[in-house]
Amino acid sequence: MAHNREDEKKYSNNSSLMGWIVRLILFAVVLGVTSFFTPGFSINGMWSFLLASLIITGLDYLVESFMGVDASPLGKGIKGFVIAAVIIYLTQFFVPHMSVSILGALLAALVIGIIDAVFPGRVM
Repeated sequence: MAHNREDEKKYSNNSSLMGWIVRLILFAVVLGVTSFFTPGFSINGMWSFLLASLIITGLDYLVESFMGVDASPLGKGIKGFVIAAVIIYLTQFFVPHMSVSILGALLAALVIGIIDAVFPGRVM
């Protein structure tokens, strides 16, 4: 019986890691769509998209764990929207080939929120 629990733990850890990787890649695609449609928000290069999605996902995780606030644009109303915009704006300082204006960060949070609402599952 204990052997089965260990196997279940291994399987759940692998699936959560795989889920995180899929979420990271999906968010990189969402950033690409967002940078295409949003004025004041641009990212150039595949590695910049992946690095930006990694940093945004990490900052999102930190905000959720330390502040207890869902940082998704539609997570907690205006508070989640503003936190998502701040995370997007701060990410530009860590990612080469990424530039975001304040208005661009607000619009990007709106676009990401819309994409997050349309597609099943949580992107940010």
